[in-house]
Amino acid sequence: MRAFPSAMLAASVLVLAGCSDGPTDPTTPSQANSLANSLPSHNALRAKLREIQEEANGGLGFDMWATILDRDGRVVDVVFTGDHRGDQWPGSRVISAQKANTANAFSLEGFALSTANLYAAVQPGGSLFGLQESNPVDPAVAYGGKPSDAGTRKDFMIGKRIGGVNVFGGGLALYSSDGRLLGGLGVSGDTSCTDHIIAWKLRHSLNLDDVPGGVGEANTDNIIYAEDEIDGFEHPTCFDVADGNHITIGNNLPETHPVGPLE
Repeated sequence: MRAFPSAMLAASVLVLAGCSDGPTDPTTPSQANSLANSLPSHNALRAKLREIQEEANGGLGFDMWATILDRDGRVVDVVFTGDHRGDQWPGSRVISAQKANTANAFSLEGFALSTANLYAAVQPGGSLFGLQESNPVDPAVAYGGKPSDAGTRKDFMIGKRIGGVNVFGGGLALYSSDGRLLGGLGVSGDTSCTDHIIAWKLRHSLNLDDVPGGVGEANTDNIIYAEDEIDGFEHPTCFDVADGNHITIGNNLPETHPVGPLE
């Protein structure tokens, strides 16, 4: 995996944030098909998320939403961990989709950025200040359909482009076992630090974490907890009520749930 200078990263993200009239990417259809073939069924995905949510992840121990979308930003699936859709924060459904879209939109075949990595750069005075306003959510997609369908196979977002940018923990790009960028995953419903931890574990369980490089520890897209000033790719620490210390769990993710194809 390769390391990337901060200046090069900032320039790359700014280019991605702009518009392009370039040719259509011919690999997109195969990427979309590969993602669909790499995912479990809706019920199996929900079961995986529920199992991970019950582990020691720090935070509040709350129920979660997760959204997966493809490289073109189309939502593929939306699940939640509770028995009912109201068991987790209703607002976190769209936030999970924003996170998935952000990680997909600002990652590349050779370089991954998590939403946690973007926090510092978008603060006032940061090199990417205003990025969070650049690709707004489509409200017709986010809030269309029947509320009772949210988090089911009939979720109105599925098959549509949601948009949105979110710049705190919980969003990760999805990479196939041969290193192709297939889309994004977003998790929301707890503290942002715990959201990142659960997203990381879920991506690992799906075998979609062949991350090519990043700004985090071990050249990954892992969260970087701020010790003092926030001036690079850091993310603030959070608070814990449930089992586990999120700082220890988060820092150890590249070892406990290493990126790369499962053996």
